[in-house]
Amino acid sequence: MKIGDLAKAAGCQPVTIRFYERKGLLGNATRTESNYRVYGLQALERLAFIRNCRALGLTLREIARLIAIQDDAGTPCHEVNDCLDKHLADARLQMQKLKLLEKDLTRLRNRCLNPGMSAECGVLSELTAKSQMVALRTRI
Repeated sequence: MKIGDLAKAAGCQPVTIRFYERKGLLGNATRTESNYRVYGLQALERLAFIRNCRALGLTLREIARLIAIQDDAGTPCHEVNDCLDKHLADARLQMQKLKLLEKDLTRLRNRCLNPGMSAECGVLSELTAKSQMVALRTRI
């Protein structure tokens, strides 16, 4: 299949495929006599693998290492687990931060349960007070 067909099958753009080729994540395609790239099912599978890894937040370097491990059946896979454990810890930390953000936003939102005029808005008052405190701290 040509690059456009591969891109369509993988749900990406041809430029993405060229990028992964340049980065060494996707093997170079064979070329026709008219210099068109031609890909097989293996390229589609590898591209899907790369896109799955990217969706999980893995870096290009991490993906390259996972590909190397995948391509060498004799390599122990503890590095795969280590990589995922790192990302799992990062995801858990992000979730904790998001829960704190939700708590702060809920508390702030509850400062203005009966909307009236902006001069009496509890949300704006609290945001202004916090801004003033930051300004005072920077002067000290």
